Amino acid sequence: MTKSIVKIDPKSALPKYRQIISSVQQAIEKKLLKKGDKIPSINQICTDFNLSRDTVMFAFNELKSRGILHSQPGKGYYIVTTEIQPEENIFVLFDELNAFKEDLYNSLIASLKGKAIVDIYFHHFNYKLFKNLIAESIGNYTSYVIMPATFDITSHLLTKYPKEKVFILDRFKPDLKMYPVIYQDFEKDFCDALNQGIELLKKYQKLIFVNSGGKEPVERTKGFERFCVENGCNFQVVKSLDGIRPELYEAYFVTSDRDLVEMVKIAKNYNYKLGKKFGLVSFNDTMLKEVVAGGITTISTDFIEMGKTLADMVLNKKTGQVRNPSKLIVRNSL
Repeated sequence: MTKSIVKIDPKSALPKYRQIISSVQQAIEKKLLKKGDKIPSINQICTDFNLSRDTVMFAFNELKSRGILHSQPGKGYYIVTTEIQPEENIFVLFDELNAFKEDLYNSLIASLKGKAIVDIYFHHFNYKLFKNLIAESIGNYTSYVIMPATFDITSHLLTKYPKEKVFILDRFKPDLKMYPVIYQDFEKDFCDALNQGIELLKKYQKLIFVNSGGKEPVERTKGFERFCVENGCNFQVVKSLDGIRPELYEAYFVTSDRDLVEMVKIAKNYNYKLGKKFGLVSFNDTMLKEVVAGGITTISTDFIEMGKTLADMVLNKKTGQVRNPSKLIVRNSL
């Protein structure tokens, strides 16, 4: 029975564990296996094809994570479903849902082209929830995409996953440097964007960065200060708009969309024309910012590109540290 179900070609470049996976899937498609059927044991396959137990076990665990197999202690492995799922079953853990994360997610789904099922979860910057979601996902997926956000020490949680199945997204964390990552370089991205727009910024007498802190990356402040010092700009960093009275020939950089709306209202109340003698720049581009107040200038990573790169990395099991592209998108507000 074993060789009617499992086919191993020793000359094939395809790893033997993947040949086992493909054999079981093909047997299901050809109706050689149906729901509830017992498949050949690990020992049988090892003996018939002279394979190591680890190789066969790896294949069986992969089939289990895809929901195809179920094990019964002391009895063996059985077919759970004859509905073959896409090859990848991906666990995605984001920090929160917002417009630009939605762009990232939609880009990921489109780039996967139906080759994977994606389950998405959100930890909302809650460490306990982050920890619990990771614990509950172990062994249930073929790949794990983790957005650690503001959490700095998480490596002890992720070691419970198989190392080759983990992908880190959005922020580069020193304790997670052993995993593939697609990240934003918040300090360099901000500094580079300011240099891109230096001719536009020259007309302003003061640059103000409103960084509320909390979930916002502290590296942006370093990039802002570095640019201002290197270019001799008068500048200020504040945590909120409380007590701030905007003046003409000032340019504001805001991380919060709530602060963005407040600044647009203030400009209107003061009769300041955005982009003329009063500048306003936001972070993380969205379609809405293209039209608000005639168009808001943004500094933004390319979330569409991030989704494409992530899909390619997961499907092709790529490694490495990839800095996602970022740029200054100039509109009327500057």
